[in-house]
Amino acid sequence: MKLFDRFTVYCRFLVKSRLFNNFIMMVILLAGVVVGIQTYGEMVADWKPLLYLIDKAILAIFIFEVFIRMSAEGRKPWMYFGDPWNVFDFVIVTVGIAAILMPEINGAFVAVFRLARVMRVFRLVRTIPRLQLLVNVLLKSIPSIGHVAILMSIIFYIYATMGVFLFGVNDPVHFGTLQLSFLSLFRVVTLEDWTDIMYINMYGCDHEIWGYSAASGCVNAEPSGMVATIFFVTFVLVGTMVMLNLFIGVIINSMEEAKLDVQRDREMRRSAKPALTAEDELARLSMRLDEMQKELQFTMYRLGKTRKKDE
Repeated sequence: MKLFDRFTVYCRFLVKSRLFNNFIMMVILLAGVVVGIQTYGEMVADWKPLLYLIDKAILAIFIFEVFIRMSAEGRKPWMYFGDPWNVFDFVIVTVGIAAILMPEINGAFVAVFRLARVMRVFRLVRTIPRLQLLVNVLLKSIPSIGHVAILMSIIFYIYATMGVFLFGVNDPVHFGTLQLSFLSLFRVVTLEDWTDIMYINMYGCDHEIWGYSAASGCVNAEPSGMVATIFFVTFVLVGTMVMLNLFIGVIINSMEEAKLDVQRDREMRRSAKPALTAEDELARLSMRLDEMQKELQFTMYRLGKTRKKDE
């Protein structure tokens, strides 16, 4: 077997090994810790040289990982970019290299370089299959979530417009303009003290409920009573109870589909395993023969020494 082919096989074994992936995972965690420590600024000024060296060592390990993964593709290294996670890793590493080789642009793009260091932590997703499955599910459910988001935007727009017409005079802080109305409805749909906004418009902005001071900037108090109650209760039922559950349902459905895809891939790999691993099996046999040859040479060497002593 040629040296290049043997090196490719070694790289494939290394990439698939649990030890290698666990090591990369620990390096990613270390990168996250280093970035977190660097946010303390002057408090860790004495540790900056050490943190700088650790950061460069982490970058060197990531460069080595990219090299190994590309080498594992053999004579088609461009196949490395067929995986979106590999593209993400390559971009993060490239930005890190650019920050070292071109320090003159480091000041202009300092925010980009800092963001790249922070995004290293996100690489942890690819090292943990369960996390990778979750991210793939979210990406796969984007089209369905988009349709739900369009429906929710229509409902938001209808209620926001109604809110300006109904409560704009009484509560200009929350419903004075269309954009303020959108923001207030977002607060309501997240159930963040939404009853306070409802009471302001039920009893008027000049009324105090249970010690709560109503909206500042109250000019014309026009309580809406039952109209405000119906408006906010129906919006909470439609926006929170129905629409958010639709989002959850879409994600759960995508999760089930992703699990089925994973099971199909495993079955296909098992059925195609003999045809796909013939080259790897030959490489393993070659490696095993080399090991047996070394063991035989060592045994012969020990036997020769023993005979000399006996003589």
